[in-house]
Amino acid sequence: MDYLLPNGDKLSLADGATGADAATAIGPGLAKAALAIKVDGVTYDLSRELPTGGEGRIEIITEKSGEEALELIRHDTAHVFAEAMLELYPGVQISIGPPIDNGFYYDVDLPEGVTLNEDDFPAIEARMREHIGADEPFVREDVPVAVALDRYRGAGQSYKVELIEDLVKNAPADAPVETVSLYTNGKFVDLCRGPHAPTTKRIKAFKLQSVAGAYWRGDSNRQMLTRVYGTAFFSNKELEEYLERLERARQNDHRRLGQQLGMFSFNEVSPGAAFWFPPGTAVFNELVKLSRELGRERGYVEAKTPQIFDSSLWKTSGHWDKYDGAMFITEYEDQQMAVKPMNCPGHAKLFSMQPHSYRDLPLRIWEPGLLHRREPSGTLHGLLRVRHFAQDDSHIFCTEDQIQDEVAGVLQFAFDTYKLFDLDVKLELSTRPEQRIGSDELWDKSEDALKRALDGHGLEYTINEGDGAFYGPKIDMHMTDSLGRSWQLGTCQLDYNMPERFGLTYTGADNAEHQPVMIHRALMGSYERFIGILLEHFGGELPLWLAPVQVIVLPIADRHNEYAWSVRATLAAAGVRVELDDRTESVGRKIRDAEVRKAPFMLVVGDREQEAGEVGVREHRAGDTGAVALDDFLHRISDLIATRSLT
Repeated sequence: MDYLLPNGDKLSLADGATGADAATAIGPGLAKAALAIKVDGVTYDLSRELPTGGEGRIEIITEKSGEEALELIRHDTAHVFAEAMLELYPGVQISIGPPIDNGFYYDVDLPEGVTLNEDDFPAIEARMREHIGADEPFVREDVPVAVALDRYRGAGQSYKVELIEDLVKNAPADAPVETVSLYTNGKFVDLCRGPHAPTTKRIKAFKLQSVAGAYWRGDSNRQMLTRVYGTAFFSNKELEEYLERLERARQNDHRRLGQQLGMFSFNEVSPGAAFWFPPGTAVFNELVKLSRELGRERGYVEAKTPQIFDSSLWKTSGHWDKYDGAMFITEYEDQQMAVKPMNCPGHAKLFSMQPHSYRDLPLRIWEPGLLHRREPSGTLHGLLRVRHFAQDDSHIFCTEDQIQDEVAGVLQFAFDTYKLFDLDVKLELSTRPEQRIGSDELWDKSEDALKRALDGHGLEYTINEGDGAFYGPKIDMHMTDSLGRSWQLGTCQLDYNMPERFGLTYTGADNAEHQPVMIHRALMGSYERFIGILLEHFGGELPLWLAPVQVIVLPIADRHNEYAWSVRATLAAAGVRVELDDRTESVGRKIRDAEVRKAPFMLVVGDREQEAGEVGVREHRAGDTGAVALDDFLHRISDLIATRSLT
């Protein structure tokens, strides 16, 4: 059969050829480097016979294939981990061990009385290195279900038995499961779909990282298993760089920084909701202020809608059926209601409550509304995943002719906003998902409108098939932070469905009734999540204008306290966020504590400064920059804050 290579060349192979045969036919160097083969987008072991039919596009996966190659060896490493566990902990039961982002995990059920912690990792890793060094081949075998069940029942591996039984039970009637695939490396045999690299020796560098608990099949009524996380790379250098990034991420964890900077905390009396201390509230309010100012300049008007709506609103919008699991629902006086998890239905209702002419459009409504979502407790993560939050949420009601300009305006607004934080963004167009409302005709029109808006303004973007909102396609904005992680920040979503469902109209120039188009827009997403991302991106060293505390005044001795208080009062009166540290500690200790709090400026005042009406200026990380007149410092910092300078 003829196969097609990535460069367009054809490769002729005999019937029954394997992936290894294909790599060898291309060249001996590639055959040596090959890890697996991809045929028409599906990855196979090199030892497997190549499938026939289809387009026959093949690609050899090597170490240079990026995440695809890493996923293979991380899966391999999970098998080697399970192999070592069975040898070191007789009676252990193994369950599943998939590759995941940045590594792998394996869930095991330890014998009664046996525990596992990170102190046990060196011994496990040493045994794993023995199996890696032994260059054990990964051998696939497809066996009848009954044979596999007998094997695992005999070995006392009940989790594997359950997995096989469920495969059989849940198979469609027209495609019953008669065989399952097993992979053997050394004496270890695992139930696995594959694929795998040729041998264990392709694993060049690995590390076990942490231990956690995990319910079997994610069911809290089932057995709690021990989950061990690890990672693997093709070189020790890559592994060390990854571990270094992890340590930086730990140091930059926004939850840690939030406590360190005195910004926010969490408490079980309200899970998933932040308690904001005054410094954190100041940061939050600065972002709301930014949204308000930039929006006003661009023709946005602010509105305010209720927190709780009757179920009829959510049924009209389509959220009652599509989103009910994420809504807090309550009843009062026989009326079923829900706390709003988003602002859009309320804004659609707001639009419907007044008559509108084409002269009123585009109408750009903005509301930093409080929202609540029923996020499962296991998914809550600091400010990044919460139940209570506020969004910089806007909805634009416009005519079809205005779509292109309005979408372009939203994107430019986003670029202007992110520039203040020195964030570079990439655009992604997400198209219709499988679960959606509205006709294909409306989706065709919506997707085409967004494409024309992007193409018409020469903007680069990628397409993310099937990831649109359930009511319309969207343009998402992504940034990469200082630790190399990707975050989605803003979104611009085009919606013909909600105006139709709410019966929204405006009077056109022809005096006839027309349906507006609705554009959903958020640039920061939720303020909570945006603050969390900024804290981790900047390592807590937020730009001066956004810093929770901008200046800390440090008197050298008690006799300087009165002057220090006057300095504080002068700065506070000018709107600077300033604190005074008048503890009876040495000035060196005060400076160290201010550095920990990452205050951009420290003002040291002693005898000389008091007599001259000056302040000794220290900048975070930069150190002492000299004494200046208080008025000169106030003029300088006020200008930096007013211009929202990054430096």
